[in-house]
Amino acid sequence: MAGKTKFIMLAVALVTFGSAITYNIITAGQESTDDATLETNVVTLAPKVSGYITELKVQDNQQVKKGDVIAHIDQTDYLIAKESAEAALASAKAKLGVAEENHKVTEISAPSDLEAAQAQVNSAQATWENAAKTLKRMKSLTDLARSKQQLDDAYAAERNALAALNDAQARLSTANMAPQTIAASEANIEELKAEVKKSEAELKMAQENLKNTEIIAPINGKITDRGVEVGNYVSPGQSLLSIVNDDVWVVANFKETQISNMKVGQKVKVEIDAYPDLDIKGHVDSIQSGTGARFSAFPPQNATGNFIKIVQRVPVKIALEHHDVDSSIALGPGLSVIPTVYTK
Repeated sequence: MAGKTKFIMLAVALVTFGSAITYNIITAGQESTDDATLETNVVTLAPKVSGYITELKVQDNQQVKKGDVIAHIDQTDYLIAKESAEAALASAKAKLGVAEENHKVTEISAPSDLEAAQAQVNSAQATWENAAKTLKRMKSLTDLARSKQQLDDAYAAERNALAALNDAQARLSTANMAPQTIAASEANIEELKAEVKKSEAELKMAQENLKNTEIIAPINGKITDRGVEVGNYVSPGQSLLSIVNDDVWVVANFKETQISNMKVGQKVKVEIDAYPDLDIKGHVDSIQSGTGARFSAFPPQNATGNFIKIVQRVPVKIALEHHDVDSSIALGPGLSVIPTVYTK
């Protein structure tokens, strides 16, 4: 009986030893881990303008394409703002046009007005001098040589001629401001040009705001985490929903002792816990330069005097090869997977 027991124990030991050898032979050149998950890009949609949601064109977990309209925000206020900006721009352009035409006239009329004013002064000067001489002559004559009426007329003619001369000189002073008048006209044009640019910018902003009342999908993917309904009032930056990108990859946290022979490009078999029948292949895309713990929010400090060596984990990104998967199968971030890297 004892001999039979020993025989059984020996047989079990041989089978166990053989199984271990077989396993090592089969798994030679392979590294796997169950500390791995699917990852992808997740985009959170938020509006750029505020308003009430008037239409929602997606449901939970719906597939969308880049460029699809996700929702509409009430456009009323933004249409009014756009029309107002268009009117303001038209008014600014009209004012600029009038100012430019007036400037052309000023450039021509101002110098000619100066010449005319100078000629008027010369003429008025000559008239006054003649009137003054006539008055002087009349005053030098005796009452017998000229009448009182003639003297009064001479006084009146001299006064009128002097008034005309003063008026002409005033006009000449104004005409002498021609360069300043032209400069002021040019400055007015520049100010109105700036007003046009400001109005154009305001119109562009109004058009952009109106455009942003349509919320567009920036990537291909599935709608998730939807927290908005028709009638909700939304504000810029408010999270409405997320889109999970269709492109997924694996982030596998291998032990540091497993990456010795691991290289970029090596083939990988990926098993997904949720879908064990799926046959998905990939390749090593990249290996992080540093352990996961080193880049955590609170990296370990081993200089405390209580150091215990722990095998560290190194994140390895695994890109998946093209695969045909039924659209009803949801391959999303966070799903557990077991990748096996063929290092030989």
